[in-house]
Amino acid sequence: MGAFHRVESPRKPEQAVYDDIILAGDGWMRDLEPGQVLRIVDLEGNQAADTLFYDADHPEDHYAAAATIARQGNIYLTTGSVLVAESGKALLTIVADTCGRHDTLGGSCSAQSNTVRYAHEKEHMHNCRDTFMLQLAKRGGDYGKRDLAPNINFFMNVPVTPQGGLKFDDGVSSPGAYVELQSHGRTTALISNCPQLNNPCNAYNPTPIRVLIWNE
Repeated sequence: MGAFHRVESPRKPEQAVYDDIILAGDGWMRDLEPGQVLRIVDLEGNQAADTLFYDADHPEDHYAAAATIARQGNIYLTTGSVLVAESGKALLTIVADTCGRHDTLGGSCSAQSNTVRYAHEKEHMHNCRDTFMLQLAKRGGDYGKRDLAPNINFFMNVPVTPQGGLKFDDGVSSPGAYVELQSHGRTTALISNCPQLNNPCNAYNPTPIRVLIWNE
C-alpha cells in the first residue's frame, strides 16, 4: 500500500506550451484541454502542492478522493493512478512521477484546522482553504464554497498509523521532483502552493513550485 512507483517523463521543458512559477502561498487555476499534460515541479523539495480538479464543463463534478482510492485500491497516488470525479468519470491519469507517492487523505490546511492541529493563535495564518476560495472567487461563474472537496497533496507525506490515524511527517520529495498528469477531457486544475509553517512536511519552509503544460 505504501510502495513507490517512480517513472520519468520524456517531455522537454522547452517544448511546453505553458511554463510558470507559483510562489509559496499563492494560488493558480487553469483549464486543461483533452490530452494536455500538466507537470507540477517541487523546485526545492518537500513542498506541498494542494490540488483540486474539476470537469471544466460541469464544475459541480469535482475530484473525488474516496472514489479514486477505491478505484485503484491504494490510499496513495503515483504513476498509473486514475483520478476520478464524483460521477465516476476519469479526469486525469498520472503518467509520470519522480517523487513516487502523494497524499489524498490529509486535506488542505484551513484557519480551523490550524487551531485544532497546532494552536488557537495560529488561526490568522495564511492557509490553503483561503487560497482555494480566493481563486474560485476570481474565477466566478458556477464555482463557490460548495465546490471545495477533499484534495490531493502532491509531494506531501502523510502516513497512516496502525491505529488508522494520520501523521504529517517529513517529506519524501526532493528538489526537482515532479508529477505529470494527462487530462482525459476538459479539466480545470486548482492549486494552492501551501503556505503551512506548522508541520514538517515542507521542513517548516514553504517554497515555490513550477507548472508546465504540453499538448500531449
